[in-house]
Amino acid sequence: MDFLLYVPARLLVWIAQLLPLGLVARIGRLVGRLVYLIDARHRRVAIKNLTAAFADEMSEDAIRNLAKENFRRIGEGFACAIKTMSMTGEQIHKVLTMEGVDQFADEMDDNPPQNRVFAIGHFGNFEIYARSNGLPKHARSAATYRALRQPSLNRLHAELRSKSGCLFFERRHDARKLKEAMNQGGLYLGLLCDQHAGDRGLRLPFFGRECSVSTAPAVFALRYHCPLHVVICHREGVGRWRIHFHDPVPTHIDGKARETEAIMRDVNAELEEAIRQDPANWFWVHNRWKPRKKKKVKTDAP
Repeated sequence: MDFLLYVPARLLVWIAQLLPLGLVARIGRLVGRLVYLIDARHRRVAIKNLTAAFADEMSEDAIRNLAKENFRRIGEGFACAIKTMSMTGEQIHKVLTMEGVDQFADEMDDNPPQNRVFAIGHFGNFEIYARSNGLPKHARSAATYRALRQPSLNRLHAELRSKSGCLFFERRHDARKLKEAMNQGGLYLGLLCDQHAGDRGLRLPFFGRECSVSTAPAVFALRYHCPLHVVICHREGVGRWRIHFHDPVPTHIDGKARETEAIMRDVNAELEEAIRQDPANWFWVHNRWKPRKKKKVKTDAP
């Protein structure tokens, strides 16, 4: 069964990587539109989330139209990710612009530069974070991920990502390897932090509602004494993106470390601001606001 999944997936990847980027993007938008029509569960999740976030600012029709565009954008993002994984650095440079990299200018010739932590989210073509250009030449880009359940699809995903030169660490199994890489210095580590973090996450407000937030960006920045930046992938047009490196989130005040909760509140605020700039550019089909799990109360048997 695993092999039967791999063959059509590999064929689709091969076809997508043969086609021009603009055509791939438009096909992805069409697929996203079709998914909106047939995937009732995720359609309801997106509309529910958008309504909770924008009910006071948008009509029901506007929210539904925004949900439709969100599905198109998600389809476009996934399709383009497959294509951009196979593109050369020169080709990427033509479709990707960078903002905020001037703040790393003093580290361009450092070998290695200092570690940095990037709080990233599911914006636009989020796989293109790994292809960021204009960073210090001796910096090593890295990210964490969670392996797919299907081994062959996970292997295919790893093969595609390996072309970027970015280091990838599996969250559950590669903690020791990631620690060693951070201790070597020069690691620019991207950590996705805009999804439900389970019962172990902090409960913080996001669009006025409490949700579970990963503490990983703050924890790594504090543990390794390095700057923490929010980084957003903005969509500039069909098959065009702009990555914006925000100024560092303060991790210390007057030489004293800030609380993890305070740091992640600032990160959440910057993520929310980016979403408000272009609501269709984010991953609304994820249930970001899951309630706490009810603890089972043990009772003595009669």
